[in-house]
Amino acid sequence: QVQLVESGGGLVQAGGSLRLSCAASGRTFSSSDMGWFRQAPGKDREFVAAISWSGGSTFYADSVKGRFTISRDNAKNTVYLQMNSLNTEETAVYYCNLGVTIRPMKAGGSWGQGTQVAVST
Repeated sequence: QVQLVESGGGLVQAGGSLRLSCAASGRTFSSSDMGWFRQAPGKDREFVAAISWSGGSTFYADSVKGRFTISRDNAKNTVYLQMNSLNTEETAVYYCNLGVTIRPMKAGGSWGQGTQVAVST
C-alpha cells in the first residue's frame, strides 16, 4: 500500500511563500494523478491543485490560480506545491492525495498525514 508523507509546512507572514513536498512510497506513484487538498479549522476539506501522472496537465482551484504551482518528480516519487502570495485565509492543514480525478472532482483513496500551514498578518 502506498504511503504519503508531506513536509514543508510552517508559519509564514501574509504575502510570503512556502513549498510543500509529498514523498510517496510504492510503485504506483509514477502512474497516478496526484493532488493537494487543504482543510481549514471548522471547514470541509477542499481541492487545491492536481497534476497528471506525466506532469503534462495541471489543474487549480480558482482561488489559487496564478499563485500556486503544482509539480512532480517521478524519479524521486515526490509531488510539490509552491505557494506564493499566501493570505491568512489559507491557514489550513494541507494534504497530499494519490489517485485524484478532476472530472468529476473526486479525491483518491490514499492520503498523507497532512502538514500545517499557518499564515500570519
